[in-house]
Amino acid sequence: MAYITCDQVAVGYDGHIISENIQMEVNKGDYLCIVGENGAGKSTLMKTILNLIKPIKGTITMGDGLTLSEIGYLPQQTAIQKEFPASVKEIVLSGTLSKCGLRPFYTKREKQLAEENMKRMEIWDLRKKCYRNLSGGQQQRVLLARALCATSKLLLLDEPVTGLDPKVTKEFYQLVKRLNDSGITIIMISHDVKIALTYASHILHVGKKQLFFGKKEDYITSDAWKMFQCTEGGIIE
Repeated sequence: MAYITCDQVAVGYDGHIISENIQMEVNKGDYLCIVGENGAGKSTLMKTILNLIKPIKGTITMGDGLTLSEIGYLPQQTAIQKEFPASVKEIVLSGTLSKCGLRPFYTKREKQLAEENMKRMEIWDLRKKCYRNLSGGQQQRVLLARALCATSKLLLLDEPVTGLDPKVTKEFYQLVKRLNDSGITIIMISHDVKIALTYASHILHVGKKQLFFGKKEDYITSDAWKMFQCTEGGIIE
């Protein structure tokens, strides 16, 4: 059974549908990129998958042993979050909170997990630094290490490279691809379809309704791709 299955899902707020007829599944090892115009419901769909909001129609189910607590999530950063006055180590450790239950402290195992993921993201030498004093690329690595503390199965990333320079953006995408190659399933929202086609295994293109879902090789022959090619610069705005 798939990790995530959406069956005729409609997403939105207060009964107002933003996008509908979403029919797709994400299996273990997949790298799914969700693309679409601004306001097409990409972030709303991701929040619905996370059960932060309810679908207006349809159902979202989890399988293959996946639970909500095993999903790592890297949301879009706000200006306030970028100024968060905590150390790198504190932020990464907070990713293990779902494992703590009612305990008011971190165990040796949780501290070890945080250390492993800081080293994995190459930020171990920054562990005592204040998060708000880091560069944008370093902050994203911290948040990715935090998300990895919550999961070894599935990562959800909402436009994680927004505001990063091209070099750091490329490095971040390569980092996420290495995580996928190591066995972690990826669902990423991206506004850059060309990047999505470089790294993803599957594409979900949404508008007022689902425009495409399937393998990236099939996407480039689809009407949705032809529509994208009419936009300037290879980026959907």
